Order: sequence, then C-alpha cells, then structure tokens
Amino acid sequence: MSKNILIIGASSGIGQELAKQLIETGYNVFSASRTSPELAGIKHIYFDALTSTAQAFEDLPIVLHGLVYCPGNINLKPFHRLTNQDFEQDFKINVLGAINTIQFNLSRLKASKDASIILFSTVAVQTGMGFHASIAASKGAIEGLTRSLAAEYANNNIRINAIAPSLIDTPLAKKILTSDEKRETAAKRHPLNKIGGSKNIASLAKWLISDDGNWTTGKVFTIDGGIANLKMF
Repeated sequence: MSKNILIIGASSGIGQELAKQLIETGYNVFSASRTSPELAGIKHIYFDALTSTAQAFEDLPIVLHGLVYCPGNINLKPFHRLTNQDFEQDFKINVLGAINTIQFNLSRLKASKDASIILFSTVAVQTGMGFHASIAASKGAIEGLTRSLAAEYANNNIRINAIAPSLIDTPLAKKILTSDEKRETAAKRHPLNKIGGSKNIASLAKWLISDDGNWTTGKVFTIDGGIANLKMF
C-alpha cells in the first residue's frame, strides 16, 4: 500500500520540492494551501493556516502516514520596532497553525500505526541572530512542541521531528535576496560559502518520512551550511 502524505504548504519552496520527490517515489501526496501546486499527481485542498478548520480535511483518507507543516515567514525587524501584533501573527502562522493541523488529523495519523510528522524551525533558535526575535520566539516554541509530542505519541508509533534550516533560496527569501550583492553577502556568512536550496531540506524530510527514518523521533536537525557550529578564520 502506498503511503498517504499531507503537506501543508506544497505550493512553493521546500514543500513543493518535497511533494515532487515523494510523488516520484510513489507516495500519495495531498497538498493543503491557499494556492494549488503546479505538480502533476498531487491532490489539493484549500487551507489557510490562520482561519481554516477541521472541515478542510474531511475528504482526506482515514489513514495518513505523514504530515509535514511547511508554512512560515521571514519577519526581520529591530526588537524595538516589533509590536505585539508581529509576535502574535508569527506565533499563529508558525505554532498555532501547526498545532491545529496536527490535532485535526491526529486520528488519521494514529490509524497508520507508523506515522511521521515533520515541523520546521530555524537555525536562529539555537544561534542568536539579531533582528530575529519574533521568528526565533515562535520557532523556539516549535522545537519544544516537537520534543513534547514525540514523547507523548511514541507509544502510538508517531514520530515527530523538526528541521531547522538557515537561509534557503526559496520564494519566501526573495525579499532578502534582492540582488547579486546581497546573495553573495548571505552566502559568505556560511562556512560553506553558499546558500542552501530546497532539495537540501526536502531530501532530509523525505528520509524522515520513509521507512529508513522509522527509528528517529524527537530530533531537531540543523541544516545550515555550517553557520551554527563553525567559526571560520
């Protein structure tokens, strides 16, 4: 039986690349987002991380083998300019959206008896970075949620892991990578002297979903070109 995988946010970036890789491998992939991915073989439902309810998923199969929550944002501001609304908006998109999606589909995941949930954090949680206060605060909550749920649902054979990338070349990053000069500067901040791509992240997510990753849970994987742990002289 082919596995059923739900990807929230498969219309672009990492989510779209993951959907492509999974479809090519033979998975049944369901996309939930505001816009439909331009991919053959994917089944799309409309979903808004801020407003949608459990009814959005009522036509899904009764068994899900994987759930990947990709929505996020890049809200970089000096701390003194961040408002309560900024923090609330980031928390709703990154944390409450993930919580609601998991709760809406928990019975389907339990029914598989071998499910994988993947959430997304950021390297800025473990490595202090200026102007990241709001996004780091909400993604820090994702890391805590990952470990807590991994412990709670291990007996249900539901694995929960998170991936914490550095800057990735996706449509979301376009407002930062607005010129060749800015791209070069961003690349040089990483010891490997380059910006990551969607394939780097999607390949790990695919492994975590697969049977090869079925002994891994409660982990936060940092994929960041070395920026978190390496100091280059």
